[in-house]
Amino acid sequence: MKKVEVKKVENEASSWTICLECKGRGKKSRGLTKKSRLLYQLAFDQFEKTNSEGTPPVLPKGHLHLCSKCSGSGLIPSTNPPTADNENYPHIAIIGGGIGGIALAVACLHRGIPFTLYERDNNFDARSQGYGLTLQQASKAIEGFGIVSLDEGVISTRHLVHATDGKVIGEWGVRKWIQPDVKTSSKRSNIHIARQSLRLAILEQLGGNDAVQWGHQLIDFKQGKDVELHFQVNGKIKTAKADLVVGADGIRSSVRKLLIGEDITPLRYLGCIVILGICPLSALEDSNNSLLDSATVFQTANGNERIYIMPYTSDSVMWQLSFPMLEEDAKTLSIKGPQALKEEACRRTQWHDPIPQILSATLEAQVSGYPVYDRELLKPELLEKSGQATLIGDAAHPMSPFKGQGANQALLDALALARGISRGCRPLSQWRKEGIRKSVLSEFESEMLERSAVKVKDSAEAADFLHSEIVLHKSNAPRRRL
Repeated sequence: MKKVEVKKVENEASSWTICLECKGRGKKSRGLTKKSRLLYQLAFDQFEKTNSEGTPPVLPKGHLHLCSKCSGSGLIPSTNPPTADNENYPHIAIIGGGIGGIALAVACLHRGIPFTLYERDNNFDARSQGYGLTLQQASKAIEGFGIVSLDEGVISTRHLVHATDGKVIGEWGVRKWIQPDVKTSSKRSNIHIARQSLRLAILEQLGGNDAVQWGHQLIDFKQGKDVELHFQVNGKIKTAKADLVVGADGIRSSVRKLLIGEDITPLRYLGCIVILGICPLSALEDSNNSLLDSATVFQTANGNERIYIMPYTSDSVMWQLSFPMLEEDAKTLSIKGPQALKEEACRRTQWHDPIPQILSATLEAQVSGYPVYDRELLKPELLEKSGQATLIGDAAHPMSPFKGQGANQALLDALALARGISRGCRPLSQWRKEGIRKSVLSEFESEMLERSAVKVKDSAEAADFLHSEIVLHKSNAPRRRL
């Protein structure tokens, strides 16, 4: 097992503040080239000659390069975290204490942006242990939250695809393409980590549980000069105020429902169910199988069922079985609970070793399952009417789990929004007069929805082709549309 250490500095060694060199963006502009300036000037002169008819030329942006001062993280160590700047920045009400919501709070903390983080659960451990995540694009972005090491993270170096008899029909990863004695960079690798472990690592940047308003169920909010929010807390109604509301409250987002309604973009069933389980290697009689070396991801499929097994920690694996099922049948199976889910999973996967052994050894308490949903892509126009409120993560662009992009996109959303607020609401910006939507939200939402759209689309398509004959095509490449 290879642990993730982005740098040698420990997470708790220091607080963080934004790098003044790049203003917390991680990148700096080199400025426009002489050719770009000349082309723009020629286009602008031509525009003026036509008496300003048509569309005026847009001044191009300079090429960005990594900031050497902060190595691209946008942060530098600080003795203490910045003091919240209530005079210049808006106060953010973050609804949802999952990965995206906590990440946004951390990014705001580093920039002195005042915030309050609300979560409906009563405590951090209110939910089950959860599932494993694979950090892909976000494996670099986590440095932007001050996380310089992930002790619980595991890097995979081999990925195998099998037919049900164990025959390998696909293999990729650095162990196949690079000689064993060649040193590889962890920054180019996928990082596997338990959801709660990542969530805790981010929460620690806030100083722990006391930074979250636990047990706050959002009821509604009203927009005016500021936003008035109403929460149900211990059976009573509690009121709070903010300048901006950010819904980071998942696929069944209360904020989204209040802003857009459920009828315009309802949940969309993707035709399959997922059953998840976590199995400690110590529970297996034979844990010496080469597939269980804590650095291998493998999947097996038959054109209908498909199981994906990855390292969960250094001494356990997570499995994800999925297969097509009518929506009502999927709901019924899910409601029956862990015992029925495990029995169904075992019945469908009497395949090559060590799959039957892993599923059999998985405790029912570590089994869960659910029908797979997403939503139709949001159009920026729908959010344009949202005033002093916006959405991030699954609240904005829920997707199937089959591309492992949900947490990655939520982290990128959080960082982009915090950077947008820092830039758009800086002193002398007049954001209070212009409005937070014009100053920050419209640009942020446009970028977020464009970036995540392809991930939503690809994840939905994967729900089809991973449970079809396509997945059995022999190819040493990830299972995309072949």
